[in-house]
Amino acid sequence: MPDFEVVSLESTEHVEPGDTAPEFTRPLVNDEYWEDRSLSDLVAEGGSDGTGAILVFTPMTGSFLAKYVWDELADRGWDDAAPRVVGVTVANPYGVKRFIEDNDYPFDLFADPANEVAEEYGLAHDLDGMAGVSEPRPAFVALDDDLTVEAVWVAEEWPEFPDYDDLEAELGLA
Repeated sequence: MPDFEVVSLESTEHVEPGDTAPEFTRPLVNDEYWEDRSLSDLVAEGGSDGTGAILVFTPMTGSFLAKYVWDELADRGWDDAAPRVVGVTVANPYGVKRFIEDNDYPFDLFADPANEVAEEYGLAHDLDGMAGVSEPRPAFVALDDDLTVEAVWVAEEWPEFPDYDDLEAELGLA
């Protein structure tokens, strides 16, 4: 098992329930192609019930944290969830596509190489010892069809994962 230190992350002014989620347009990537998509267009499409979305912020593709989160969501069948589940990660579309293909994930992820979306959502954290390099902290943001934040879970430590059973109940997926 890898040996690593658990680190407390600084508190953040992240989006909260009742806030309007910041709008953005980024490449939305799947295992076949990518195209620029706006959050509002994605939310309008929704999941199997046609409403809302759950944004899943993960660290860089290829990191054990990102792989662990997406493996867990795939195992739990979140790809069939309503509302739609979509990722946001700090990587270019080529890296995101390779990550999805290599792991056979049934999810789409927004590629955000400059980490600007995480910054807007108050979810970015600087990587220790790397000047000017940040990534999203693990977070789940549930949105309704008018981009109102309904529920939020944000990591307070690195590494930290939610209690997925509790998270599913909070997000209405259980």
